[in-house]
Amino acid sequence: MAPASEPPEDGPATDAAEPVDRWRPQPDAAGYTDELPEELNAVGFVGPYLFPDNKRRRIPGTMYLVVGVLAIVAWAGYRRGGVLVNDGFGVFGVALVLLGIYHFAAGYPLVVRDLDALTEASRTVGFPVGHASAQLGWRGLRSRPTWRILLYSADEPPTQRGLVLVDGVDGAVVDYFVEDNPEDWSEYDS
Repeated sequence: MAPASEPPEDGPATDAAEPVDRWRPQPDAAGYTDELPEELNAVGFVGPYLFPDNKRRRIPGTMYLVVGVLAIVAWAGYRRGGVLVNDGFGVFGVALVLLGIYHFAAGYPLVVRDLDALTEASRTVGFPVGHASAQLGWRGLRSRPTWRILLYSADEPPTQRGLVLVDGVDGAVVDYFVEDNPEDWSEYDS
């Protein structure tokens, strides 16, 4: 049996008075924890949040096209009798060119911003809006940006709610749904 001062065999020693919160990231042995990149971390951010634009997909699309064309040129020039260049270069080049074309096709610019989508959604639902939330999603094979707007009526407690899908490229309402609010808010009455 090991002395009480040594850590148990199944892990590092922990202070018995301090419970481990399993809902928070735990540091590994080197003290590293996983965290969001700074541009995506909205905690402590003051001011309007600017959603990233989908046309950034065209940057890797350009890289795929250039490397794919170079691979096709290398395959076309050195495929006969070459040791380092074989038919895989041609297949790789064609695949990269196709992937680059897809990135250009899916690189829709995000023209409609969150506040514009919220405005269009509040016009659509037909009731005065209180609380609302916007989420950016994508639809279809070409990943067209679409705002998903959840809205509650302005009365306390809200009696209606709606979900509106607003296209992120042209601002058109794709679809919407309005219903009486089924949530029970009676326990929060003051």
